[in-house]
Amino acid sequence: MGETSLTLRYVDIGINLSDPVFQGNYHGKQVHDGDLDDIIERARDVGCEKFMVTGSDLEESKRAIEIAQKYPGFCYATVGVHPCQAKLFDSFPGGPERLLDELRSLAQEAKQAGHAVAFGEFGLDYDRLFLSPKEPQLKYFEAQLDLAVEIQLPLFLHSRAASEDFEKLLAPRLEKLPKRGLVHSFTGTMEEMNRLVALGLDIGVNGCSLKTEENLEVVKAIPLERIQIETDGPWCEIRPSHASSKFLNGAPPLPKAVKKERWQKGCMVKGRNEPVAIAQVAHVIAGVKGITVEEVCEAAWANSTRMFGLGEEAP
Repeated sequence: MGETSLTLRYVDIGINLSDPVFQGNYHGKQVHDGDLDDIIERARDVGCEKFMVTGSDLEESKRAIEIAQKYPGFCYATVGVHPCQAKLFDSFPGGPERLLDELRSLAQEAKQAGHAVAFGEFGLDYDRLFLSPKEPQLKYFEAQLDLAVEIQLPLFLHSRAASEDFEKLLAPRLEKLPKRGLVHSFTGTMEEMNRLVALGLDIGVNGCSLKTEENLEVVKAIPLERIQIETDGPWCEIRPSHASSKFLNGAPPLPKAVKKERWQKGCMVKGRNEPVAIAQVAHVIAGVKGITVEEVCEAAWANSTRMFGLGEEAP
């Protein structure tokens, strides 16, 4: 990478910085000091200049906005309810309309303040129907789509094993959203990717998008003008068993990682992915596509800032 690495800049478009593990809390137990400042600093040291903090329900969206307020110009929030949390609508005090009203108010205010840049994470997940059945997922995906159109926020989408229903509900509304949106953490087929790109959507790529040889073929085929990059930390790390690992030669090394019980300041935690790893995601994409990391970063930066703004003048 040499000196050119100094010119690289990244947007981590999907990072769950409100997760308790980034405060040193695992499964309700405080194991070590919170180290969010260090996590953001490590990422900035490798050129990650913008972070989109994912909201997955009303409370997580509020926390994402709080993080955006704490790190202005670097962190931005999404507001929405994840499909695996769709059952929250029917159990919400005051009913589903009350939750939709609260989401509307939160998203509008945070958009106006410059803190919220997308509506989501929302969509459909038929892999985990045990968390939320299909009927509420469909009902509240549609309701949230209409809310996003009303507020005019680009979409931050989730789709697992649900492509037919997902596309059927999404397609008619996209013409009302000039900036369209992004399907994040994409792990679908070549055909699904091509259909989403044809709808005008971007594709988010992280370690989970790069696990298998089939995944790599799909990523290779994503048009460069439609790709955005993410870590989805604390999940979706690139592992030695993944097909992507063979492309890590020459990638920037990650900081030392230790078990959470042996945490020390300045170290990563084993099994807790964080945004400093964005450089490795970009490196793998470049290797898969047979282009330079600079080309990947330049395209992804332009795509992310064009869609979400992120305090930058659109190219």
